[in-house]
Amino acid sequence: MRHVPPAAADEARQGPRRRRVRLLVARRARARGRQRGRRPGGRNVTLLVLDWDGTVTEVDTLHLVLEEFGDRGIYARVEGALGETMTLNEVIAAEFATVTAPLEEVIEWLLENTKIRPGFAELARERRPLIVSSGFHETIEPLLEREGVLDAVELRANRLDARPDGWRVLFRAEHRCGTCGEPCKRQDLPEDGEVVYVGDGYSDRCVALAADRVFARDGLADWLAAQGVPFEPLTDFRALASRL
Repeated sequence: MRHVPPAAADEARQGPRRRRVRLLVARRARARGRQRGRRPGGRNVTLLVLDWDGTVTEVDTLHLVLEEFGDRGIYARVEGALGETMTLNEVIAAEFATVTAPLEEVIEWLLENTKIRPGFAELARERRPLIVSSGFHETIEPLLEREGVLDAVELRANRLDARPDGWRVLFRAEHRCGTCGEPCKRQDLPEDGEVVYVGDGYSDRCVALAADRVFARDGLADWLAAQGVPFEPLTDFRALASRL
């Protein structure tokens, strides 16, 4: 998911937040140095975890829906507060409160306009990944069904109450992560077993630091590079599958 604060906001962040980032990076380095991924009996288990918007999809569908059906100006207004005065959940709630279109109309539009990154369906059938998203079951599942992989993946996402006076987001998690201070995807990782994480944006930062191996693109790749955290670039899922 592409929710990434503007460069100006990044430059303004200093002090405690910068120290917290360094702590996260150090923790990830220590975790990589420990032996992980063994269940009783010594069997290695690798879980493939994928972000959805901007990772599986070529373009962030949350942003597409806002552009087509919501208040186009709210994205710029609230994204600048992301990670500063607003959590990701608060930003998403504010953005989608401006969407009043019927859910069926939005789903039909997404089915016609959403492109999936090449190789995803084949990878999903072979690896049966876990998809963790800041988006919505109601808009993701029709696309998974279109691709023929609805039953091949496990999906963890938020839900919608698509009211005509503005959509309400029913968040699957409200409690804040003890590491990053926001409700985040780190809670979805297993306590044991190797994790390969694939993502692209702000919501993927904390969970990427907890993974054993990371494939990244766009804002997540830029952020990891700036923090000195190793990752592998994501182009498409055919290339990713060849490296697993």
